[in-house]
Amino acid sequence: MSSSSLTTLAMVAVAVLVIASAWRVFTKAGEAGWKSLVPIYGALVYLRIVGRPWWWLVLFCIPVVNLVPAIVTCFDLARVFGKSVSFGLGLLFLGPVFLMLLAFGDARYLGPSRMTVPVIQRAA
Repeated sequence: MSSSSLTTLAMVAVAVLVIASAWRVFTKAGEAGWKSLVPIYGALVYLRIVGRPWWWLVLFCIPVVNLVPAIVTCFDLARVFGKSVSFGLGLLFLGPVFLMLLAFGDARYLGPSRMTVPVIQRAA
């Protein structure tokens, strides 16, 4: 086997793992896994999973601006599965690896309601 066929085989294997991971993450969140495969609909369902409004899809379509919601939703995805900010950084910089950890690890979907910011009380 030539090196180019091994590279192609490795890329296909990674793509299959990422697709399986996305399917599993959607399933853990209570959505049908096939929804992760449909381009625009999958993005809308992803936004619902992480607790963001549908109009963020428009932000994803604007070049350069799309970086902001992409970064924010990495941290949101970590949070709705009960993971830390450092896990969100892992999703941001090593997405496929940390997506597999979410999908096939012990992470449980807690839902966007767990994303509330704690209220800071004033001292009396």
